[in-house]
Amino acid sequence: MRILVQRVLNASVSINNDLFSSIDKGLLIFAGIENDDNEEDIAWLSNKICGLRIFDDPDGVMNLSVRDIDGNILAVSQFTLHARIKKGFRPSYIDAAPPERSVPIYEKFVNQLEIDLGKKVFRGEFGAEMNVALVNHGPVTIFIDSKNKR
Repeated sequence: MRILVQRVLNASVSINNDLFSSIDKGLLIFAGIENDDNEEDIAWLSNKICGLRIFDDPDGVMNLSVRDIDGNILAVSQFTLHARIKKGFRPSYIDAAPPERSVPIYEKFVNQLEIDLGKKVFRGEFGAEMNVALVNHGPVTIFIDSKNKR
């Protein structure tokens, strides 16, 4: 799985100009799923995301996690994180899992985030054309790939 984490003051998803979900302070997560993603990827990523110390402590040092600040998470599926752009100008998405494979993985991922966070995780709608709005605080944006744990 490829995950893009953004520390936000707020974020929202709208579908057909209607607000679908929104959060205040916390994390906006874009999740791209590959065919070979599994329970190990889900567990590792969820633990890593919920434990990332990227929120300021009282001294202004990034030392607190989304759990520590009682923040929220908004998770949005995004197959374009698997774009290949080596040849030409049209991205190839051959590495992105098809919906019949990616939907169950995405649902398990969000459910694991809820367990690790200890509360509801907000989400986009899988496969929908969404408008995502956010105020990235910092800015802080972190890319995580479960196949390249560094």
